[in-house]
Amino acid sequence: MSDDDIVRLLDEIPLLYKVRAFADGIVDGRLFMRLGDPLDEREADLSRSYLDALGFPHAEPGLLTSWEEAAEAAEALDFNPEGWEAEEMLRAGLVAQAAERLDESAIQTALEYVGLKAGEAAQDAVAYSASLGDMRDEAVLNAAAGALVQAANGAALVILAEAEDEDPPHAFLARWRLFVRGRWPVGLAGSTYNIL
Repeated sequence: MSDDDIVRLLDEIPLLYKVRAFADGIVDGRLFMRLGDPLDEREADLSRSYLDALGFPHAEPGLLTSWEEAAEAAEALDFNPEGWEAEEMLRAGLVAQAAERLDESAIQTALEYVGLKAGEAAQDAVAYSASLGDMRDEAVLNAAAGALVQAANGAALVILAEAEDEDPPHAFLARWRLFVRGRWPVGLAGSTYNIL
């Protein structure tokens, strides 16, 4: 191992600790606990940050009030991939930025750890919230849990790219913060950003 390799590894440690702290903090009693409640001002601001960063300034947040509405909105995403495509472009940019700071195996390991922690938190939180809302459709529950894991990985990429202090927040941080506030941001359909 060369001196350059050692220096690079030492430079990676603080970022990896930040991502680990993020992942370890995912367990939060508020996940999926404000589903269907009116959007507050902060949630509207986070939605606006997300939409603007994705390039959809004409779109508006739309409140979903039930698990059933969320299921219908999630199905509509298959027919309206624009939001997903915009997210993929942002994700590719973050991966490139992170690769300037960390080697590929460090990024992969960090994201796997975040996925593990987010998956554990998502399963418990979705199951509890669904029991309150009398939702038993496994496909819908898996979609909600998967969306949380995806959002956590997006937020972790923002940290790895050292873009977490941007103002307004990066689109992936804005979406993650909606989850942390107890929401399920289902996704963009047409000109509506559906949020349960």
